[in-house]
Amino acid sequence: MKRIVMKFGGTSVANPERISRAARLVVEEVRCGHEVAVVVSAMGKSTDELLALAGEVNSQADRREIDMLLATGEQVTASLLAMAISAEGVPARSYTGWQAGVTTESIHGNARIEQVHADKIIAAIESGSVAVVTGFQGVDDKGELTTLGRGGSDTSAVAISIAIDAAVCDIYTDVEGVFTTDPRLIGQAKKLEEIAYDEMLEIANLGAGVLHPRAVEFAKNHQIPLRVRPAHKDGVGTIIKEEIDLENNLIVRGIAFERDIVRITVMYDMPFNGSLANIFTALAHHHINVDIIVQTIMEGVQPSVSFSIKKEDFAEVINLLEKEKEVLGYSRADFEVGLAKVSIVGSGMVSNPGVAAQMFDTLRIASIPVKMVSTSEIKVSVVVPEPEMENAVAVLHETFGLHV
Repeated sequence: MKRIVMKFGGTSVANPERISRAARLVVEEVRCGHEVAVVVSAMGKSTDELLALAGEVNSQADRREIDMLLATGEQVTASLLAMAISAEGVPARSYTGWQAGVTTESIHGNARIEQVHADKIIAAIESGSVAVVTGFQGVDDKGELTTLGRGGSDTSAVAISIAIDAAVCDIYTDVEGVFTTDPRLIGQAKKLEEIAYDEMLEIANLGAGVLHPRAVEFAKNHQIPLRVRPAHKDGVGTIIKEEIDLENNLIVRGIAFERDIVRITVMYDMPFNGSLANIFTALAHHHINVDIIVQTIMEGVQPSVSFSIKKEDFAEVINLLEKEKEVLGYSRADFEVGLAKVSIVGSGMVSNPGVAAQMFDTLRIASIPVKMVSTSEIKVSVVVPEPEMENAVAVLHETFGLHV
């Protein structure tokens, strides 16, 4: 007997038919002798619809009330799925995040899980029932309901897996597994049988929407194997774990991309040692994520620092720079929109020099200009014009032998 957690994303439970399909998958695992806890997202586009509804009532609504509203989406799914599992002849009981013992920090809209007191879940599954838990939500130490932000149900599933000592956490979604890149963009993308935590963490952080980065980090820290599996067809999916066998000796194992990138450049009349710390401390204070950073201090060239951000943060960053101009001590700021980020990822890059050079040469031959570069041991990211993004992904995917 194994203890497992099964997580179903919004598209996997978007309507009654898909909820029934999910219920049958759960029942199959129970009848194989496993103890099963299930974590669910809101049905389909329910979260977006609830946000739109809130906007019609009050466009400046308090985050606490937004959390109260959004948490109802997962509650609907959990109760319906529990009913569907019961209809298949297996007892099931639904729980909200706070009923399941999920405690979080006191931040509305983007809280982090601090602990899961899983007594109710364990008691339910040990008695032969399926525990169906709402993802994406918990409760803080003041008893206030909180939500975990986009992708939070993935994190809920991993946290519950840790708390109940599950053997594996299965993430059911509308794709067959983790691919070398988005198969909707590159038809020749192939599904990976397995991928390392570090590789998946980079791919998730770099824009791939298969798994939330926080969930992968959680799983890695506690060595919980993850499986990304198709919800609407049979398939083993992709296993995410610590040690993997490199398939076909691939040095690069995946290509991630992200649209709507903006480059901000801040220029100074003279070098100022405190400039970097001041700027990025101010950005961090406003919870703005900065990605690639390039500082230029050369004789005969105006000192500057450039950094990339997401388009959604652009207005706030410009306002912040203008408001804090005197404190930050810069002379002027410039920006470039219409950019995208393309990244190659692979643990094999550590022991294979020349991968970055091959990437740059491929882009040069394809006449794709590189605006910014960032590297780590297992990834190289470039910022390119957004109209060139798809071509960049295509030529790199072929160059590094990732086609089916």
